[in-house]
Amino acid sequence: MRFTKMQGAGNDYIYVNCFEETVKDPAATAIKVSDRHFGIGADGLVLICPSQKADFFMDIYNADGSCAQMCGNATRCVAKYVYDNHMTDKREIALETRSGIKYIKVTVENGKVVAARVNMGAPVLAGREIPTKFDGDTVVRQKLTVGEKETEVTCVSMGNPHCVVFCDEVKNLPLRDIGPQFENHPMFPERINTEFVKVLSPNALEMRVWERGSGETLACGTGACASVVAAVLNGYCPRGEEITVRLLGGTLKIEWTKEGDVFMTGPAAVVCTGEIEI
Repeated sequence: MRFTKMQGAGNDYIYVNCFEETVKDPAATAIKVSDRHFGIGADGLVLICPSQKADFFMDIYNADGSCAQMCGNATRCVAKYVYDNHMTDKREIALETRSGIKYIKVTVENGKVVAARVNMGAPVLAGREIPTKFDGDTVVRQKLTVGEKETEVTCVSMGNPHCVVFCDEVKNLPLRDIGPQFENHPMFPERINTEFVKVLSPNALEMRVWERGSGETLACGTGACASVVAAVLNGYCPRGEEITVRLLGGTLKIEWTKEGDVFMTGPAAVVCTGEIEI
């Protein structure tokens, strides 16, 4: 199987062009290629497929083989892949995902995509729709007992579910211990992605993320979007302005517009290409 490994702000996936390749068992393939010791090493597997509704369809699987609905960083990398490999000459690409069609505008330098701006759509805020077991139109500063500690959480869906926790510092948090406790908490019926966020200023956040099915990753595009939405809901950041989100793998720019949609701007890069036996 031919593959391309790509990363957006350090969030790395193995990309397969399913116009040319057939992946019979995506879940098992995701587990194999994602292994950082016995495989290629990645946060998951992305299949670039034909679409009846848009220019392309992105099918994504986490490192544990579970199917993901959406990945913001991956949308930018797919846009780079299809443009750089002459599968399209469009600079505004419609990408079908399991959470709807996302619209991506690419930035091109010397014939190659270096960055992209993605319309991530409107956030889902109602507790049952995220989904969580919290009731109400929003889940803002709700009390949640994790382990033996009571924590305030704000929950948002950006096509996949997120739980945002605001902290005084994030650098030394023991995510390997607390991440799985949030991910598998009974309040989250489909598990949860969890963002731990420090507010640096009204226009800057620092974030670490524990992704369901993958563990801690260097970046999460939907998580950065959810964190900005949560920061606005909590009064930390203004709506309608671009907010810088600093992650372990790089920086993303997020804006929750007054019209309702969330826009994400960030890099996309190729790491390597190759072949692997499946």
